[in-house]
Amino acid sequence: MKIDQLPMGARFQWKGRNYTKVGPMTGAAESGGVDFIPKHATLQPIPGEPWAPTAEQECTPPLDAARVKAAFEAYHRTALRLADDAGRLKLERARVRFLAGIV
Repeated sequence: MKIDQLPMGARFQWKGRNYTKVGPMTGAAESGGVDFIPKHATLQPIPGEPWAPTAEQECTPPLDAARVKAAFEAYHRTALRLADDAGRLKLERARVRFLAGIV
């Protein structure tokens, strides 16, 4: 099975480690950290576990876009107050890229 064939929350083995799919091409390792999983990687099921996410994972409500944006803007305002002029310019550019990336 390939990473793009698995649903979000599916658990799998790769290179002898157990992972949970947390992004289109990323897996969170049981031992900690998130790894990029190449599209060509062949993934294995964890012995004794189904490929599909658990009922609890399927019931997780989606994030509210307005709340995420509001939280980001609050963070951004704080970061701007703490940064110098050069840092504020970089933060503004990063903000534009972030907001464009979530649309």
